[in-house]
Amino acid sequence: MVRSEGTKYGIGFGSALAIAISYTTNKSILWAIIHGILGWLYVIYFALFRS
Repeated sequence: MVRSEGTKYGIGFGSALAIAISYTTNKSILWAIIHGILGWLYVIYFALFRS
């Protein structure tokens, strides 16, 4: 149970973080939704390749 709940909160936090980064960077709700779906993938991409 603990592992399942931790995974759920990790995925939720990743999505929320991706949405916040995306909206701050792009000022677009559509991109924020798309990046929220991608979650941690977008967060990692942003951390590695932002200029």
